[in-house]
Amino acid sequence: MKYGFVFPGGEARAAVELAEQAEAAGWDGFFVPDALWWHDPWITLAAVAMRTERLRIGTMITPVSRRRPWTLASQTATLDRLSNGRVILSVGLGATDSGFAEFGEATDRKARAELLDEGLDIITGLWRGQSFNYSGNHYTLREVKSFPPPPPPVQSPRIPIWVVGAWPRPKSMQRALRYDGLLPNKLNADGKHGKLTPADVRAMKAYIENNRTEPTPFDIVVEGRTPGDHPKKAIAEASRWAKAGATWWLEADWSGADLDRLRARLRHGPPQLDGEPFARE
Repeated sequence: MKYGFVFPGGEARAAVELAEQAEAAGWDGFFVPDALWWHDPWITLAAVAMRTERLRIGTMITPVSRRRPWTLASQTATLDRLSNGRVILSVGLGATDSGFAEFGEATDRKARAELLDEGLDIITGLWRGQSFNYSGNHYTLREVKSFPPPPPPVQSPRIPIWVVGAWPRPKSMQRALRYDGLLPNKLNADGKHGKLTPADVRAMKAYIENNRTEPTPFDIVVEGRTPGDHPKKAIAEASRWAKAGATWWLEADWSGADLDRLRARLRHGPPQLDGEPFARE
């Protein structure tokens, strides 16, 4: 299992400081929010990339429906080259109560799902670094002949894409299976969000193994909080998810950017299981 730390948001300088501490303490990844009107995640992550060497970096998460996919393709490809191939793109529909209506963004779930699917088609097409045309319900792109395409990202075959999958919704899960990782989201029979359990992750892992046809690696990413000052409890919590099939644990405290609390948790390091190395290359 690998271990990421989610910075719940704040000044870019604070994010850089914490990312440096995360790398020194043995964390594998560092992620920042992508909000409608707040600290820009891509500028923040560019600064993080320049001050770290090993950490995987990305957002948690980017709602593709409210970003121009060609701009997002440029931002992620540029950051991947700047970081020497350390970017992960995490995507989903996003939470509409975070300002979608107030800023005139699409709020209809079906429309956002269509924009997500078409956006990912465009992003992955542009990443290939070749002439690209696309025709969808929402976007139409024609090859630009006035200048050559920019170079592709460092990572091959592409920057890994983690996708929110609503379990047990087949259409949502099938979207995630087309890419490189699952951010599990459980829905109850009444359509309301439920609490994810290791049993749910085991069921999702079985579904992935039975339905995914791509030969590339695939991650299952879960998040939560562990007590840094109680290593045995932290390891026990991470172990529950690792045994169920999770490949990443994200330490995520969304209660606010209390820098002292975040620093303290970072310094304790990730809840690494027995036999795992302190720092990975």
